[in-house]
Amino acid sequence: MTVRDDTNTHSAYSDWSIIGWQEHIALPDFDIDTIKAKIDTGARTSALHAVDLKQEDVDGVPHISFHIPRSGVPRTHRDRAPLVDKRDIKNTSGVVESRYVIETLLLIGKRKWRIEVSLADREEMVFDIILGRTAIRRHKLMVAPGKSFLIGQPVARRPK
Repeated sequence: MTVRDDTNTHSAYSDWSIIGWQEHIALPDFDIDTIKAKIDTGARTSALHAVDLKQEDVDGVPHISFHIPRSGVPRTHRDRAPLVDKRDIKNTSGVVESRYVIETLLLIGKRKWRIEVSLADREEMVFDIILGRTAIRRHKLMVAPGKSFLIGQPVARRPK
C-alpha cells in the first residue's frame, strides 16, 4: 500500500478561499446586487434563469435579449448580451438542451471576473443561478460542501 505524503498540500492551497455550496453573488451587468447561487461542481457550465429569449443583431453582432425574473422588475424589462455560443448542455434530468451562452461579470465576496453562463428556464429550480466548474476553475476557490455563505456578500469595487 502506498501512503501519500500530504505535507506540501496545505501550503500549496494556503492562498485559496473556501466557499460554501451556496453563496451570495452579484451580476452587475444585469443590475443584480445579490442573488443566491448554488456552487455546483457536478455541472460543467453555469446556468442563469432567463425567459423570453430572443436572438437579434445589434450592429451586425448576434445578441440575445431576455428577461431575468426578479422582484420589482417588470416583465417588460429586457436584458441584452452578445451571444458567445449556442451549445448542447445536459439539464438536471440529463436531457440535452440547446442553450444560448453569454458572458457576464461575476462578483463573489471581494473578487470579480467574467464567466460564461447558459440561459435556461429554471423556474422549477430552487436556485436562479448555478455556478459550474468552469466559472470557479482557475480562481483559487475550494468548495466546502457542508457549509453555506462563507465568503460574505459581494462587494462591488467602485471605478476610480
